[in-house]
Amino acid sequence: MAENIFNLTKEDGVGVVTFAVPGDAMNTWSEAAIASYRAVLEELEEEKELTGVLFISGKPENFFAGADLKMIGGMADPDSVKAALDIFHDSFNRLAELKFPTVAAINGVCAGGGLEFALACTARIATDAKNTLIGLPECKVGLFPGGGGSQRLPRLIGYPAVELILKGELLPAAKALEAGIIDRLVPAGGNLVEEAKAFLKDIAAGKAQLKRPHHDFSQIDMVAEKARQGVLQMTRGRELPGPMFGIKAMQEGLKVSLKEGLEIEKKYFIQTVLSPEAKGSINTFFLKTMTDKPRRMMRQGLTPAAVRKAAVLGFGTMGRGIVIDIVRNMRIPVLVKDFPETHEPGKAFVRKILEGMAVKRKLPAPVDDLMGLIKPLSEYTPEFKEADLVVEAVFEDIRVKEQTYRELCPQVRDDCLIASNTSSLLVTALSKFLTHPERFGGMHFFSPVWMMELVEVVRGEATSRATVDNLLNFAAAIRKRPIVCRDNPGFVVNALLLPYLLGAFRHLEAGNPIEKIDEAMTRFGMPVGPIRLTDEVGIDVPYKVLTGMGIEQDTLKNVVEAGRLGLKKSGKGFFLKDGTVDPEVLPLIALKETKEATAEEIQTDALVAMVRVGKDLLDRHVVDDPRMIDAGMIWGIGFPPDKGGPMKWADIIGLSKKLFGENFYQPSAVGS
Repeated sequence: MAENIFNLTKEDGVGVVTFAVPGDAMNTWSEAAIASYRAVLEELEEEKELTGVLFISGKPENFFAGADLKMIGGMADPDSVKAALDIFHDSFNRLAELKFPTVAAINGVCAGGGLEFALACTARIATDAKNTLIGLPECKVGLFPGGGGSQRLPRLIGYPAVELILKGELLPAAKALEAGIIDRLVPAGGNLVEEAKAFLKDIAAGKAQLKRPHHDFSQIDMVAEKARQGVLQMTRGRELPGPMFGIKAMQEGLKVSLKEGLEIEKKYFIQTVLSPEAKGSINTFFLKTMTDKPRRMMRQGLTPAAVRKAAVLGFGTMGRGIVIDIVRNMRIPVLVKDFPETHEPGKAFVRKILEGMAVKRKLPAPVDDLMGLIKPLSEYTPEFKEADLVVEAVFEDIRVKEQTYRELCPQVRDDCLIASNTSSLLVTALSKFLTHPERFGGMHFFSPVWMMELVEVVRGEATSRATVDNLLNFAAAIRKRPIVCRDNPGFVVNALLLPYLLGAFRHLEAGNPIEKIDEAMTRFGMPVGPIRLTDEVGIDVPYKVLTGMGIEQDTLKNVVEAGRLGLKKSGKGFFLKDGTVDPEVLPLIALKETKEATAEEIQTDALVAMVRVGKDLLDRHVVDDPRMIDAGMIWGIGFPPDKGGPMKWADIIGLSKKLFGENFYQPSAVGS
């Protein structure tokens, strides 16, 4: 017997189907939800007295969020995908064919399979509230609408549907009305059920005046080609299955009947779901969900320490970025200690960034108000006793940091949290210089801080769990996406990044051109190639880190000793301003035995290098979950989201089993 997720009540000849998936914040099309819906559908098909039916969610914040991605991500063969699609299509087709009108009464999020459900109704009415968002976001998770959306939405609103589907945009209710997706609006706070009942009666009486224009799709080939070129521009020439098959489904399906179009949609959706890129994208979706709300990583029941005033030590590049994130997100006073000559340049830089955000309407308060929260200091003052948290961002030298901590500790309360923005020094080593090492941990931010979402929360040997939780709470407050790891050289991201860069330079020293190496990795999906990345971060940075680890890299040494620290840093590096390789750098490459590599070999070597380090981090319990590695690499260095992170991608393509005999993700962990 189907679980009662969908429930039908009748009043005055009108049916009201209320649905709510128990135990979940969002309604999704799980197997149980589908079974319950079909049971109600059978009941409606037998009805002889109803004049109409409205569908409404029992969850005030959510109408229907779409299909269960855990279920989709776990599908491994064409037959299982087709069977699921057949059920969805049959269910929505039967809804569309009921002998009386149906209305979807939309409150909250109506997305993906939720909108496809609503599109099968005769009409749609929605609450004009902030939380009402309507659209088909499937392309954002590596898919495209496969429950009829690629066919029904264009037939409803015409060519604009193509862009809406490919962008995966969720529209506010008023814009959805303007687009023609919904037919009526109910003011926020209005009675949606009563308005929907009245709307239903108008439809039954022929008074609703529904706009259902006939759309001419004779130009669909031209529109599809323009859309295809737009996608390729966004993906830097990479033909990702989700949007590309989505375009094909619309291009071919809109030339034939709806029934034929739905079969075409099925064909392409099956290919999409089974593609490695779709599985990688779905994993990234769940990684995003995991890190969206850092407080979920904290122990349940913990009351985090309040942060009413913060302090930042160092007003250089990283310190400025941290200050920006604190004042714009927390709007609390921030003490900034550094040499007097850093104060005015630092404030000017912060103001410039905040003013840029204000222009884009990304600030919660006027710039002057936020700047008023910043107090630069050159000496410790009694105000430091009021600081609940201190973030140290001084020069990356252990002697400098030791002096900083020995000066800091007497100036702050015993219960003050202290975090270091170190990128290369061990938190455990630094903790020895603190009075209360248990209240000290690492927070490795990425540059530019105000743009990069990731922060690594690092637990040293002495760091208490309460401190980790409080740092996660702080990360949430400044809207960062954290991963948690134990102390380790390079923590997580840099630990995987360095062998990736070393591998690139090995290929370079084997006679493979810079352009070839970088192109291989951008074709893989990286935002920039490894050599360009080295140039952009500063060539001396990886050189110093590697040297400190006792690793010699001859080409890096030659380039640094030649005064080429990167185009941005010293005006000279591997590249010229026009993006081409600087010919003057070529004699500095430490050529060794020539070994030509294909693009695929370069890509595989890079992935293997990352994965081997990731396996080591898991074996040594630096992290206990491969998702931490994958999230770090996606939001730390731009590992392609459609790959799902290096560990997940290794699982998908069979590399994990080839190297280690097993996958990193267990079947039960899909979407967990």
